[in-house]
Amino acid sequence: MMKKALITGITGQDGSYLAELLLGKGYEVHGLRRRASSFNTGRIDHLLVDRHTPGSRIFLHYGDLSDSASLQRVLATVRPDEVYNLAAQSHVAVSFEEPEYTAQADAVGTLRLLEAIRLLGLDTHFYQASTSELFGSTPPPQSELSTFHPRSPYAAAKAYAYWITKNYREAYGMFAANGILFNHESPRRGESFVSRKITRAVARIKAGQQDALWMGNINAIRDWGYAPEYVEGMWRILQQDQPDDFVLCTGIGSTVKDFLTYSFGYAGLDWNKHVQTDPAYFRPTEVDALVGDGSKADTVLGWHATIGSERLAQIMVDADIAMLETEGRPFVDEVVLDGWASPEATRG
Repeated sequence: MMKKALITGITGQDGSYLAELLLGKGYEVHGLRRRASSFNTGRIDHLLVDRHTPGSRIFLHYGDLSDSASLQRVLATVRPDEVYNLAAQSHVAVSFEEPEYTAQADAVGTLRLLEAIRLLGLDTHFYQASTSELFGSTPPPQSELSTFHPRSPYAAAKAYAYWITKNYREAYGMFAANGILFNHESPRRGESFVSRKITRAVARIKAGQQDALWMGNINAIRDWGYAPEYVEGMWRILQQDQPDDFVLCTGIGSTVKDFLTYSFGYAGLDWNKHVQTDPAYFRPTEVDALVGDGSKADTVLGWHATIGSERLAQIMVDADIAMLETEGRPFVDEVVLDGWASPEATRG
């Protein structure tokens, strides 16, 4: 029988790439999305088809991690073989401004989803999107055995989600696994994230539409990889015989300054002539260095990253230049009727 997967956060960067991967593997894919007055399906519009089309295999459902009833309803309807919990308030800086919402979505939201699976008695494999931010000030390289020291409300909420996933695995025998992913980027990354902020600015500066790029801490070290590779790792985690937790990373650290050098240099620009510092972009508690040790994923999953930060920067600069030339913005707001690929939606 065709496997079914439910992806929370399907409209995000990782969710869109994961949906592509699973459709390519023959899955029926269901996605959870929040109701909003404007459509937010730009990253997956190319995947959506009218639900009445014979053979359609992707469907969207309205729901929210803050609403237990909606989670139970969708899970009872879909009865998925695999659940990928990618939905979150995932911006570290924003979590300092909205700590309570971040906790509700990222921490308690994970609990609600796990409890809904348990109460329904579903035999499903559950993936929790954990993060390298869990390690915080713990010195690199960081592995599955490294100590957690969260340095933001986002990281603290994700720490709860990590441990509640392990708790449900141990207490109830559920197949519940954590993927501790280090920074992974792509042309689909949100514009407020530092990597995309840089490459989008490069495109605009090269086109004469912008002159200055304001940055915060450019000495922070991060382990940057390419998002489409990382969703393959997520899938492999849920194909194991036993649930476990895995770090996914490149194992190579680069500073934000390095990423600036790669991005501006690739476009024939000197970042020193355009980048300025704004103290407002510094976090109340900084995380100096996150560099992973992916030995376990390499050995057990047969997974390792092949694209590092320099090639990643080039891919993203090329994409942002092309997007600026052809569209003027990353994603066109196409009209997608509520009835499309959404078995529960109704026309307003």
